[in-house]
Amino acid sequence: MRPLRAAFLAAAAVTVYGAVTGRAKAQWLAKPLLMPLLAADVATAGSSLAPVERTVLIGSLGAATVGDILLIDPDDDRRLIAGASSFAVMQAGYSTLWWRMGGRPTAEVVAPRLTAWLCAAGLLRAKAPSVAAPLAAYGVTLGTAAVLASDPTLAPAARNIAGVNVPGADPRSRLGLGALLFTVSDGLIVLRRLFARGQRARRVTEGAILATYAAAQYLLADPKAHGKVAVPATVTASE
Repeated sequence: MRPLRAAFLAAAAVTVYGAVTGRAKAQWLAKPLLMPLLAADVATAGSSLAPVERTVLIGSLGAATVGDILLIDPDDDRRLIAGASSFAVMQAGYSTLWWRMGGRPTAEVVAPRLTAWLCAAGLLRAKAPSVAAPLAAYGVTLGTAAVLASDPTLAPAARNIAGVNVPGADPRSRLGLGALLFTVSDGLIVLRRLFARGQRARRVTEGAILATYAAAQYLLADPKAHGKVAVPATVTASE
């Protein structure tokens, strides 16, 4: 494991610990380090990336850093909306990367994600109308990125089950799982905002949100997962 990614895992563990135990200082210390550590890893280990891909990936992680800081206090709706806006920029960057790699929407991948988005948007409109519109708009960027990340053509050798590539030796095969974990994390944010009432429930849910988020970013921000898909050469029979 590369040192900067190992440091990311350590910072993620401290961040989750701070959320579950209610130690805000631990979160303020560790959470802002998460995406810069991954960005530094991209800068040092991403020499195989084209300059555009490297710039977009690092820029996406920069937007995520802003979102991370804003969401250290997840119970402030203004910070929640601002954080969602930052993450929308990040999702747009990821979508750009995966589109450039050849990712395209397919019906079997779009359908379950569209259903999940409609359910979440409906819940927000019914239970939390003050944040429903901006979070639903963010959900469009999240869903777009998730659909592209799960396109089977990104990892031709990987199995695809229920619209998600099964992770394997090819780092590109892990993008679909990363996007799925990101969707789970953001879904838990909605559930926490609407249904978690006691302090213990809110802390435990926040820990789960951060754990799935960190796992998602660990998979999505690997520079080895952002190379272009090789197109097999056409074999022509000679006469």
